[in-house]
Amino acid sequence: MLEPAAQLKARLATDEPVVGLMATDQAWPLLVEICQSSGLDYLIIDREHGHFSDELVSQICQVGRLASFPVMMRTVSCEASVIRRAMDMGPCGLLLPCVESTDQIDQVQQAALMPPRGRRRPGGMGNYWIDNYQYETWKSEFEEHFIVIPQIESLVGVNNAAPLAAHPFVTALGLGPYDLSADLGCCWEPDDEKFLSAVQRVKAAADAANKKVWAGTDAAALRAKGFTFLWIGTTSSLLTGAISQSLRDINAAVSSEQRGPANGDSPSETVP
Repeated sequence: MLEPAAQLKARLATDEPVVGLMATDQAWPLLVEICQSSGLDYLIIDREHGHFSDELVSQICQVGRLASFPVMMRTVSCEASVIRRAMDMGPCGLLLPCVESTDQIDQVQQAALMPPRGRRRPGGMGNYWIDNYQYETWKSEFEEHFIVIPQIESLVGVNNAAPLAAHPFVTALGLGPYDLSADLGCCWEPDDEKFLSAVQRVKAAADAANKKVWAGTDAAALRAKGFTFLWIGTTSSLLTGAISQSLRDINAAVSSEQRGPANGDSPSETVP
């Protein structure tokens, strides 16, 4: 059964923060265990901008399945063959780039669901989520839990946020802040009024459909604004930040030691 997705959906139905990581330029199987042990709620493998092979993605999804930890994938597009191929690698959900209409979601649904509701031809690691291949098993143990997040990255998408959020196949709306700001003519000016207004329109559409908005990367600031489905950065950005902070801590300790005792006190003398 698609247990990690079911658990993640249950968390999204609450007002608790749900926080994850995007792997765009660095990903490896152990990253699943790192995310899980650090307390994150999910991992997204980025195949829109990432360079990861089918084999590597399948292995990462396999670790997620065995660890019962949600591993999702951002696809290159919403095209049917792309969706079917992505699902064969075994993720428990998809982040769909630059979605602007419900027609794209309909296309994804047809590629993702088994006949008679869709046209999927399952295979690969994706088959390991279930014990048998009867239609009712696919429907009840896989399809009903699968996560679908259309990413809004243009003004057209913002204008269609309400019907996208209301689509029954959509789990949550997603924001693509950089591309959205570029499309709005304020790239990258996150405090621009046009961008802030667009973000609020997307959130209002999701709220009206009783769904969440996936957003990042300044998770603390977004949480203060009422967002709960968050991502905190990419693998390399977080690793770079952690290393830089460790070096600052070391250099601060060295500087403190070189300054000597505080308040002008002289070091105590040792009398032989």
